[in-house]
Amino acid sequence: MANQANPVGSPDHSAGMREIYRRMLRGAGGRGRFVTLSTGKRVHVVEAGDGVPVVHLHGTNTSALSHLMLLEYLTGVRTYLVDRPGMGMSDSGEFRRGDFRVFATRFVDDVLNALELDSAVIAGASGGGVFSLWYTLEHPHRVRGLALLGSTPTLTGGRVPVPLRLMAMPVLGDVMTRSVKPGRRMLLRMMSSMGEAGTISRHPDLLDSLVAGARDPVAVAANRAELRALISPSGFRPAVRIRPGDLRRLS
Repeated sequence: MANQANPVGSPDHSAGMREIYRRMLRGAGGRGRFVTLSTGKRVHVVEAGDGVPVVHLHGTNTSALSHLMLLEYLTGVRTYLVDRPGMGMSDSGEFRRGDFRVFATRFVDDVLNALELDSAVIAGASGGGVFSLWYTLEHPHRVRGLALLGSTPTLTGGRVPVPLRLMAMPVLGDVMTRSVKPGRRMLLRMMSSMGEAGTISRHPDLLDSLVAGARDPVAVAANRAELRALISPSGFRPAVRIRPGDLRRLS
């Protein structure tokens, strides 16, 4: 599968998103490139370091840039920060409700193949953690280790906050998305409400990347479609839930 060496150049995403990638990658010492999956879709990956491969899958409403500040601490490993479908600089994907789990598992498998990795440590945050655990359950032989950061909410007993359920609703969610005007102040308040005021204040570029993502039509559509594939008005959809029997397969 061909690698495309044009870093941070996807015309599908907004100029603001492309600019924040150029700025942050320049300062972090990572290299961005595109890999092409078997579907023909392009996935943007940030690479750095040498050693055991570690593939990072970021959370919902974020991008690979949310893990960029970790690069200076990740020694002795080869880090791959992957933009999930439609987010960051990657091409959009199909988030169908009935087979979302299958789609997510195939996406991770395709990424490992495109990166020519027989196996890797998988590190997933939030929604990326859902992808990571689903993949580990289906392909444990390709996962050297699994790190879940703030995940995984689809375990049996996990509940969906009311605001997310509302955003996942077809009509109301669209109205909510259009009515919100994302900016630094709004996102700073949101991060502060989750106890992350100190962290985000130390990384102003990260805050800018969240603003750029919230204003990027491709990323906004991808995040909304992913929420709807995961969540119904009553909670997580049955097909995406991870049940105790699933986890026993790893023991």
